[in-house]
Amino acid sequence: MSEAVDGYIIGSFLQKKPKISASRRLFLKTKILKKASVLLAEEQEQKKIDREQALIERVPPLKLSGLSIQDIQNLCKELHQKIDAVDEERYDVESKVGKNEKEIADLSHKVFELKGKMKRPALKRVRVSADAMLGALLGAKHKESIDFKANLKTVKKEEEKKEEVTDWRKNVDAMSGMEGRKKLFAGPNAQ
Repeated sequence: MSEAVDGYIIGSFLQKKPKISASRRLFLKTKILKKASVLLAEEQEQKKIDREQALIERVPPLKLSGLSIQDIQNLCKELHQKIDAVDEERYDVESKVGKNEKEIADLSHKVFELKGKMKRPALKRVRVSADAMLGALLGAKHKESIDFKANLKTVKKEEEKKEEVTDWRKNVDAMSGMEGRKKLFAGPNAQ
């Protein structure tokens, strides 16, 4: 009996009751979500302001009034040179980012292999019609629904030779006597 009591006591310790009531937990969750939404809105506003300031610093407004045609052409050439420099820098950064992403993916794959735990993706059952499946397999070739029955080969069955069913009395009359017995021994081919 003491084992049963010990098991009950141990089981009650394993089943801990939450220290916060459900209504209090719900109240705290709603407060946290409200605060998070306010912080998110402030962060988006700050990003917008930072972006506008960066654009004002990097790209001062153009003053084209009072410039001659030669000065405008020089300004255009200068702007094209700056665009080319920025484009080269963007390309270099993109290539570095691509290289780093590939390296990260390789390293994470190696880590998973070392752990021995391969994570399988959760697959969803998808219902696909036959036309959609053929469209995916055949691509542009599949425009209309294909009639499979029309493409099947037809097989001609040989008709079995059926013996004519006649009245049995006539058959017995024909077999009676010497001629009938002769036909029985000779078989159907003999005359």
